Amino acid sequence: MSTSDQSTAFPQGQGWFTEVFDSEGSAFSLKVKEKLESVQSEFQTIDMYDTETYGKLMVIDGCTMVSTRENFVYHEMMSHVALFAHKDPKHVAIIGGGDCGTLREVLKHPGVEKVTQIDIDEMVTRMAEKYFPELCESNADPRADIRFDDGIKWVKDCAPESLDIIIIDSTDPVGPAEGLFAVDFYRDCFKALREGGIVVQQSESPLYHSNTIIKDIHVDMATAGATSSHTFQFPQVIYPSGWWSCTLACKGGDATDFRIDDAVNKEFRTEYYNADIHAGGIAIPEFMKRSLGIED
Repeated sequence: MSTSDQSTAFPQGQGWFTEVFDSEGSAFSLKVKEKLESVQSEFQTIDMYDTETYGKLMVIDGCTMVSTRENFVYHEMMSHVALFAHKDPKHVAIIGGGDCGTLREVLKHPGVEKVTQIDIDEMVTRMAEKYFPELCESNADPRADIRFDDGIKWVKDCAPESLDIIIIDSTDPVGPAEGLFAVDFYRDCFKALREGGIVVQQSESPLYHSNTIIKDIHVDMATAGATSSHTFQFPQVIYPSGWWSCTLACKGGDATDFRIDDAVNKEFRTEYYNADIHAGGIAIPEFMKRSLGIED
């Protein structure tokens, strides 16, 4: 989810957790009551904090991942933008998403028949169950199939044209998640999608990464077979620059189209997403247009 160069924290008692983005000359801090737990999984280090104003905080390898107070923005944008952009989503796959917040949001859509979530690190889900039970409240839904495996391999082995939406709810393009930002992986995604299918990838900070990661995602998605792609922006306080994005790519159709009437009349509650937010996300700042080569 977030990108960090360095992090510092007070391991016991009151203090501050600070994630430093040295390459951008910026940092983000939260005042903490205490460090609750530190776990070393097979893949990464997971630290849990209790903060003064943001509730629980999950940190992976020094990078902020999830807090109680603001995670709804990320999870709603990673899910509802794609679900309302698709004409009739039935089968959804989530690659990553171990905290289960995106899974919960996808399962709010009554028309969804099955959601398969594949995260390589089971410990992330176990920590979420312990410290963010509200994010895991839909884990027992009979439509949910939660697996702990290599998502890249799972997609590669997936039956052709068997999925409607693939949500890549990954950490940064380093370490275990590096292969989730690759042309070959995107090709496998489009092979697994039915016509009209959608891939959505978390795509980092528009301010820090428009010329690099975001631009590369658009190029790679097009190379892999996307007919259209679009980056949606949203605030995310605990991530680098406080400004984040997801990039949606289509197998047929236009990435900016969505079922506006259904979004207006959605049958479930959200905290951030609505039809106006979706429509507003179609707008692109001038500097991003230049970075992505978009002409009016």
